[in-house]
Amino acid sequence: MPVLAQVFALVVAAVHVLAFVWEVLLFQRPGVHQGIFKVPAADVPAVRLWAFGVGFYNLFLACAPVIGVILLNSGQEQAGKALVLYACGFAFLSGFVLLAADRLELSRPRGSGLSGAASQIVPAAVVLIAATV
Repeated sequence: MPVLAQVFALVVAAVHVLAFVWEVLLFQRPGVHQGIFKVPAADVPAVRLWAFGVGFYNLFLACAPVIGVILLNSGQEQAGKALVLYACGFAFLSGFVLLAADRLELSRPRGSGLSGAASQIVPAAVVLIAATV
């Protein structure tokens, strides 16, 4: 697998670790729940469980490309490539779910979720393209 694909696989992982930090560790801070997720302070108790669960989902997803890159570079090329491609394909498709949620204005104004969708779609697309070209 090309180095470019491996580097962007680690970017995919970093994006998901950052989401974990925001959703699990820092969600109650106004700059996070209100600034990033557009969740009013009054709604934080109602969505905290959601944020906590989704945060761990993001952490577990972040582990896959990291483990895949480690496997790739330790002689387990097929297993590493499969893990990286699956995780990045998962992230790529999940980015389109975020894009659809933004277009449908689910819980926040249309357009405010585009950066989240792009942060999942673009690095994962780079991996998928670089790995298959």
